[in-house]
Amino acid sequence: MTFVRPARRVLIAAASLSALLVAAACGGGGGGGAAPEGGGQSPAAADFSKQGDIEFWTGKDTSGNLPKLIAKFNESHPNGKVTLHELPDEADQQRQQMIQNTQIKNPKMAVLNVDVVWTAEFAANGYVEALPPDQFPTDGMLKATIDSATYFNKLYAYPWRSNGGLLFYRKDLLDKYSLEVPTTFDEMKAACDKITAGENNPKLACFAGQYNKYEGLTAGGVIVGDDGKPNVATPEATKGLQTLTDWFKDGYIPKAAITWTEEEGRKAFQDGELVFHRNWPYVYAFAAKTDGSSKVNGKFDVAPLPGITQPGVSSLGGANLGIAKNAENKGTAVDFLKFMASEESEKSDTLATANAPSLEALYSDPDVLKKFPYTPTLLESIQTAKPRPKAVQYGDVTLAIQDAAYGALQGQTAPDAALQQLQTKLQTLIK
Repeated sequence: MTFVRPARRVLIAAASLSALLVAAACGGGGGGGAAPEGGGQSPAAADFSKQGDIEFWTGKDTSGNLPKLIAKFNESHPNGKVTLHELPDEADQQRQQMIQNTQIKNPKMAVLNVDVVWTAEFAANGYVEALPPDQFPTDGMLKATIDSATYFNKLYAYPWRSNGGLLFYRKDLLDKYSLEVPTTFDEMKAACDKITAGENNPKLACFAGQYNKYEGLTAGGVIVGDDGKPNVATPEATKGLQTLTDWFKDGYIPKAAITWTEEEGRKAFQDGELVFHRNWPYVYAFAAKTDGSSKVNGKFDVAPLPGITQPGVSSLGGANLGIAKNAENKGTAVDFLKFMASEESEKSDTLATANAPSLEALYSDPDVLKKFPYTPTLLESIQTAKPRPKAVQYGDVTLAIQDAAYGALQGQTAPDAALQQLQTKLQTLIK
């Protein structure tokens, strides 16, 4: 793991429930131990030589760059072509469609864009193949990305994109009122009070992250103790969730944000409706557009996430590329994974999309730094990020967290009661 094991403290990452919990250590099956549930496919069991046409299943591409990369691969790969199969925006729906097509043994579904939190589930249930180590070296890749694609010491997906949460903020407004970038929620509240009083703009809200009842509300991971057991019903966690609930009640987070995913928040910040915004680095490319679509171009900057009482820590995000168990032409899939994870392709993807690469060298690449000067901050966010646990029953785990968080944010359940209920539920799901 790449994150620091702190003493008990509340962390703010995705401004979600789990990101507000007390961090002591990360859990799940990181390596070693008993054999994974459901087995995992041995590299020798799969035929990684067969060539032919395949489909790449991934969430909707909003950058327009992915078809360009696929076209470049197809031009140099006469033995099999890749077709882009776009899935819905929301991660929950992507995961569901991938599992459904695994169950019906769809041979066309070959390469999967695997969210880092799905690795254990997909590996243990045999949805993806274990990758042969001799064909998939990981030299030069960020340690966090390698760990996110590994289950019981086997690589089940090839690291492609990493991710760390960032605080986007209106630099012009902070400068106007002689304010420093906040490192805690109290500092952020004080800054917002001064700015909103001076601006007198009813459309300008203080802060928002992702709060809809979906995977984004889980970002930050199930926090467990050193013994690997759930440890969420604590005074520190209650304080964190209470803070978030109060911010909704007092209007520092706009009420409309209860239905926001990444895109709704991104658009609100881009339209000049937020002073501070927690999101992933892809937002930078949109907010910096000069075509008139962004009202904050040249007016914003990026900083590390704030915490409740001290600087925060992000949840570890990202996506890796796996080969579906039922894929017919796994040889083409192998070639495509290697192409997408090459330095040339990752650099092209980073420059076009602002997504975080898996290759560490690109974080000091002159071209990347020139276009995205916040890159060192992003690297620090990833290196100190808290990974979510490798839970085989991840679908049930994320739903439990979403239920607890959403109920508290809507005022239906008191934060302490929500965490007690979540603790009980997680004890049945994480062994």
